[in-house]
Amino acid sequence: MRLRVPTICLILLLVVTSFAWAGFFEEGLQAYDAGDFGKAYSLWLSAAKQGSVVAVYNIGTMYDKGQGVPQNSKRAVSLYQLAAEKGYVKAQYNLGVRYKEGQGVPQDYNEAVKWLRLAAEQGHASGQYLLGAMCCNGKGVLQDYKEAAKWLRLAAEQGHASGQYLLGAMYCNGKGVLQDYKEAAKWLRLAAEQGHAGGQHILGTMYCNGKGVPQDYKEAAKWFRLAAEQGDAKAQLNLGFLYIQGLGVTQSNIDAYAWWVVSAANNNQKAHENMKAAQGQLSPSEIEKGQRRAKEIWERINK
Repeated sequence: MRLRVPTICLILLLVVTSFAWAGFFEEGLQAYDAGDFGKAYSLWLSAAKQGSVVAVYNIGTMYDKGQGVPQNSKRAVSLYQLAAEKGYVKAQYNLGVRYKEGQGVPQDYNEAVKWLRLAAEQGHASGQYLLGAMCCNGKGVLQDYKEAAKWLRLAAEQGHASGQYLLGAMYCNGKGVLQDYKEAAKWLRLAAEQGHAGGQHILGTMYCNGKGVPQDYKEAAKWFRLAAEQGDAKAQLNLGFLYIQGLGVTQSNIDAYAWWVVSAANNNQKAHENMKAAQGQLSPSEIEKGQRRAKEIWERINK
């Protein structure tokens, strides 16, 4: 019995010491949520000094955003590094992104892959997506579509819209997976329903062509419009094609012209060519109406 008392006391002491920062951390959260960034910084600094890795990371985000402290990307990265080395997944992801983009550190794709892989292996969906995308592009790692598909699937299964989009595109193209339009449509629809413009555009294209889904121009127009309203130049171009042919929409030369004007303003060369060709076939009043409509669309999209 004499041996057990000191052992229990030691365990209790370790527990108390390990979580001594908890009060500072929670008060810091309350201050941060209330918009008192200076107070949050001071409290999280106390928590960090007592061993809170999350507090170290949070202070890093404050330096990143200039909240309660002067904005300092290099300082933010150094704090992300400290937290990442302790295994904190959000810090690993943020550090990977900074190396990928060259923010606060020299751009280094190898380092980016290293940290994104650590985050991905802990189940971080955005880390899985970015790692998959880098495997697709061969940045910081050998180009490997199968490896890309592996990580993208993990992200997609967690509901990551960009992961769903890219995985769907790979099924369309047969890269890293067997080409399967139905599987492509499945993942693209999930991305599209989350508002991913690229997913909406490709899904619209699949409805136009009847690949993986029944051919349905109304559905195509629906998805093209959703993507077009988000500024997707290819969707704007294709919506114009549907209007000029009256497929899935009421035929309208003016609406077709308007969408091509908007797409051309978004640097789509094919839309620019169509716009010029249409000007030779429309009357001056139709051109004027189309330009007014294009202006309305542009202002609505870019408000």
